[in-house]
Amino acid sequence: MTKPYQVRAMRRDELDFAVALAANEGWNPGTHDADAFYATDPGGFLVGLLDNEPIGCISAVRYGPGFGFLGFYIVAPAYRGRGYGMQLWSSALEQFGTRNIGLDGVQEQQANYRKSGFSLAYSNIRYAWQNRLQNGAATTPNIVSVKHVDADGIARYDRLCFPASRPTFLDAWLNQPDSVALAWSENKAIRGYGVIRRCRDGWKVGPLFADNRGIAESLLLALGRNTAHQEPVYLDVPETNTEGMRLAADLGMQEVFGTARMYNHYLPDIVTDRIFGVTTFELG
Repeated sequence: MTKPYQVRAMRRDELDFAVALAANEGWNPGTHDADAFYATDPGGFLVGLLDNEPIGCISAVRYGPGFGFLGFYIVAPAYRGRGYGMQLWSSALEQFGTRNIGLDGVQEQQANYRKSGFSLAYSNIRYAWQNRLQNGAATTPNIVSVKHVDADGIARYDRLCFPASRPTFLDAWLNQPDSVALAWSENKAIRGYGVIRRCRDGWKVGPLFADNRGIAESLLLALGRNTAHQEPVYLDVPETNTEGMRLAADLGMQEVFGTARMYNHYLPDIVTDRIFGVTTFELG
């Protein structure tokens, strides 16, 4: 007898299952990612249940009426190849309606995503860096905690680098535990900001948005001084940002893996030259 299979919206506690699956895949999620993710779109996370047991997941997070981001597309290894993933995929696409959808997929799945109408925009490269900085304060007065700058200013700067306004996400992301969020403020104008957060392994920087390489490097080093000596730090750099790639190389970062950033309708009007670190592969 065939066991019943169902796809439905997750409860908050079920998102922990999705994060655990992501960890098993080696994606190294942040310690407090689930809370910020769920707050952004509580109806945007789907679970696949076989005989009422969770076996797979996907996220279809909606940022307003025009944009959404697809992530967490995982089926437990023992249940792959049976069509359960495609049912999750179809349910997620229905959630988005006519929105432009972005995703960061593993490179080898690009052909499958193309079948659903997605096109490659560029690759993101994850770099690992063994932090050798000593703990301490920022070395320039321009770098301050985001708590000391105008929240609307951060939101406006973020919108230059992300395809939609995301105030709910930012409120949760900038204030999560085990993290530090810093901004570069010059004559009260925001010229960059970044966040570093504790992950299963080490720390991740994301986002790292800045007007230029100099500001990005200063923010990155300041964020790194807030982590333990010799712990790994990870940074996800769009390959289209040549200065970001050079920064990673000059700091001796090691490439870990890459993802394919794809969109199903059009390439958003964002300034990729300011994206020195992607916020998160799961939510964009």
